[in-house]
Order: sequence, then structure tokens, then C-alpha cells
Amino acid sequence: METPYRRRRHSGPRATVRQPDYRQLRHPFLPQPVFTEDRIAAMHEAALGVLEDHGIKVLLPEAVALFAQASARIDGDQVRLGRDIVSEALARAPRSFALHAGDRARDLTIEPGTLTFLAGSGAPNCSDALRGRRPGTQADFEEQLKLVQGFDAIHYTGPTVESQDIDPSLRHLAVTRAQLTLTDKVPFVYARGTAQAEDAFAMIATARGLGDLRGGAHCYTVINSNSPRQLDGPMSQGLIDFARWRQPTVITPFCLMGAMAPVTVAGALVLQHAEALAGLTLAQLAGPGAPVLYGSFASNVDMKSGAPAFGTPAHLQATLGAGQLARHIGLPWRSGAGSAGNAPDAQSAQEAVMGLWGSMLAQSTMIVHSAGWLEGGLTFGYEKFIIDMEAVQTLAELCTQPAADDAALGLDAIAEVPPGGHFFAAAHTMARYETAFYEPLVADLRNHGQWTEAGAPLTQERALAVWQQRLAAYRVPDACAGVDEALAPFIERRTREGGAPPVG
Repeated sequence: METPYRRRRHSGPRATVRQPDYRQLRHPFLPQPVFTEDRIAAMHEAALGVLEDHGIKVLLPEAVALFAQASARIDGDQVRLGRDIVSEALARAPRSFALHAGDRARDLTIEPGTLTFLAGSGAPNCSDALRGRRPGTQADFEEQLKLVQGFDAIHYTGPTVESQDIDPSLRHLAVTRAQLTLTDKVPFVYARGTAQAEDAFAMIATARGLGDLRGGAHCYTVINSNSPRQLDGPMSQGLIDFARWRQPTVITPFCLMGAMAPVTVAGALVLQHAEALAGLTLAQLAGPGAPVLYGSFASNVDMKSGAPAFGTPAHLQATLGAGQLARHIGLPWRSGAGSAGNAPDAQSAQEAVMGLWGSMLAQSTMIVHSAGWLEGGLTFGYEKFIIDMEAVQTLAELCTQPAADDAALGLDAIAEVPPGGHFFAAAHTMARYETAFYEPLVADLRNHGQWTEAGAPLTQERALAVWQQRLAAYRVPDACAGVDEALAPFIERRTREGGAPPVG
């Protein structure tokens, strides 16, 4: 089976452009274990024991009440969950669900074995070689959406950077509007209170021409527990709101070994698993059958400074172990790549690539922070995004099996080319050369002389040119036609009403 691509004709008899299809991907490799299956089963049992014996602190009274109705043991805000409660929740959670985009050709199937990528998300700052490091603004966010839209291997939009120049009560309106008018991918919605979530749901329903979102999954949010063993008010409310609206939650503890989790990989996974199971259980109590993703983002800290580290051996081992735990309970799941580096240099690129490979080998369903993450999530880097996209697209290429039919064996070419000859002009080559190989995004394959004559541009300089070209080439997707006009009355009304303050 050959790599899918679309041909675009230009002048001349055979001019084509290779355009691979990265929109729906499945993992090409068998999942790799790091622990034996009996140790994974022991971790699952240990996590159930943590919830049963020690419990989790839940800071939202409504969530505590839901747990109480399920016969959990309640002591103030401390909730202890019996194994039967968790098992029933796991039985209700769907193993597979469809996630709908603005362009239905970008719809996703979320289930074990599918592969999707999300750009670096949640940064308060952004940085590029022209404007330097700065607090994120709405204009920055919209630029980044345009960059994300141009890469099919990024399957969702996300909160790449926080729009700090927009009042928090109105920010959700601006962020949701931008996603719906500038991209045709699956949008992100902040879990910052019921009123904000319902505003976003109403906007998505209007943009998609739907009466109500409850008939399908059309957006997602990320829910982070406060490790160790705590669900705060906004995150608990988000789990309840999204479950009742049947929209997916990505339930993700952030366990840094040696800081918010035990210093061992196995210990961190036990804590992570317990917290994820608690969040998953709350979602199923609020909305039985609500779509969820099991989440993992465990790595270590530098024990000298306390700073988080990414792309480390412990990060990869934790990712592999998390994949085993996700398969143990049968759910789709998310992992995280990312980088602790401060610049788009060799360190940050290496950290990101190792995180991506760990996620690939663990068969992650959603790889978050795949491109653009710097400083452990404090900054979204424009050049870093482009550099990382080279790695993301390389992995996406691996999702298509290379051709191995009789024609691909090349026997005619081998017969045609004499010993000591070359295959450049062979008929087999001439029929395939235009679409045979991945075309690098930012890598420079010129020889030293050609590279020097071109000014010896380094990777960061080439990445700067690429994102500038990409922004200049951006076009509003067809699926966004008329959306801004449809949303305007709602946004104007909610703005007059003062929007909705975030809860937290």
C-alpha cells in the first residue's frame, strides 16, 4: 500500500506535489511494555487500594454529593471510593467514540489504536525570533491557530497560549470564536465554570448548525487533578458539566516524580492511576456513558533545582507504563511530549522527539504538547513549533505501510541498471520520484557548499522563514464561511451582560 497523496498539476507533463493524508492515523507499531503484566495488574490494584483506604480530597460540594450517592465513604471533603464504584464507572465509559470537527473530513475516531496530535498548550507566554518572549495575547493566539490549521498532522485546536489582554470574563468568548472562525478542526473549551462552558457549547452548536451538542462530541477539555490526591472546584465542576453535555474530558493528573508524586516510576504511576480513576468515576456518576480519555503526564524533576524535566528516561518509562495501564482498563488515553528547554535549540528538540517516541511506542491516542512547547509549558515558541512539526510529520508518515507489491520490489529497475550504474534515470524511478519520499519541512538537505552559498542558515532561521511563509499563505477554511456572522449576536449579547467570570 503506497502513501496516500493528492496530485496537483502544474505546467509540464509530469509536475506533481506530494500531499500526504495525515488526517486519520492509526498506530503502525505494536505497543511496547516497560513492566510485566502482573506488575501492571498490581499497580491497578494498588491504585484502587489508595482510593479505598486513603481517598481523594474533593473541593466541590456537588461532586462530593455525587460520590455520596454512589455510596462512597465521605468525611468532609475527603472521599474514599470502593472498588465496586470504580469498576462500575469503568464499565460505563465508552471504549470508542466519534469526535466531530467543523470540516467533517477532519472527524476523528477516538479509541485504542488511533493516533492524534495536539500542539503545545496552556502557555502564558509565547516567543519568536522577531518579537521575542512576551505575555500571550489574543492576536498571538489567532496567529497560532492559523499555523495549526495549516498542518493536517495536528488534529485539534487547543489553548496554545493564554489571551491575557482579554478580560477573564470575556476571554472564553474570544477564544471560542477564534477557533470556530479560523479553523475547521475539533475545538478546545476551557473548564472554568458552568456559565463559560455553556457559552462555548452554545457557540459551537450555532457554528455547526446544531440545536444541541448532546447528540455527539464536538469539542473537548482537559481536566487536571491537583497531585497528590486532590480534585479542586473548577476541575470537578468541569468533569460534571462536560459529562452532562456528553462532551469529552481528558482526565490528566500531572505527576512529577519526587515533587507531587513518589520518586519511583511505579509509585508515580500508582498515584496517577488513582487520581485518573477518581476523575473518571466522577464523570460517569455525572453522566453515565460520557466520553473520557484516561490521561497521563508523568515525568521527573531535577532533584538539584526542583525544575520539571521532559524527554528523560523516567518520562519515557512512565509513558510506556501509562499506556499499559490504559490498555489494562481498555480506554483511549492521552500522553504528553514537551520540553524543558528555554530556546528552540538541540536540547529542546531532543527532549520533544524523545517524548514523542515514548508516546508512539506506548500507543497513545492523543499526544499533547507535540509541537511548540518550551520552558516546561511556560512558553509557546513559533520556531519551536515548526521544528517539532518535522518530527510529528515524520511519525505520521510511519503510519502508512510502505508499498511491497510486485512493482515496488523494483525488479525491472534492478535489471535495467548495470553494475556500477545508478537509478536516477531508471524508468521505475522516473515514474515515482515526485512522490516517493517525505519532503522536509525545515531540514536542509543541501550540501555544505550550497548551504554556505545560501548564507549558512541555521535551523532556527529556517524555521522562522517557514512560519512566516505559512502565515502569509493562510486562507480561511471553507467550513468557517458565515460562522462569524452567525456568532455575532450571541457574543454581543453575552458581552453586554458581562460575560461569565471564571470559577476558581
